[in-house]
Amino acid sequence: MFNPLNPDGVAPPVRKYVHTMTVPSGYKLLSVSGQVGTLPDGTIPEGIEAQSEAAWANCLKCLEAHGMGIENVYKVVQYLIDPGHRDAHFAIRDRYLGDHDITSTLLFISALAQPEMLVEVEIFAASPE
Repeated sequence: MFNPLNPDGVAPPVRKYVHTMTVPSGYKLLSVSGQVGTLPDGTIPEGIEAQSEAAWANCLKCLEAHGMGIENVYKVVQYLIDPGHRDAHFAIRDRYLGDHDITSTLLFISALAQPEMLVEVEIFAASPE
């Protein structure tokens, strides 16, 4: 569906992502606001694993609301407040993505919207019209 490419002359990705991705013409684009690790009842679980799991589950629900799935995602932006959470978050991310290629950005920031929040995931997806 998408056309991933790691251009010649650019160092290979250090994790599971690609440097570039094109979306075919005629596709509708979906932008999903950053999803934090809140549960359906609005509570925020403790720990990076629980919050990453909830954030990715929320992303999947947003995709499904538009008739899309993980296979429609072409870009992921992730915000973590602690560099030590990277591996735990990526383990959950990689489970959701499977073998699906994406472009990816990871940022370490000082805080999210509420002090107990540890992770936020923003996704971009596309599907045929």
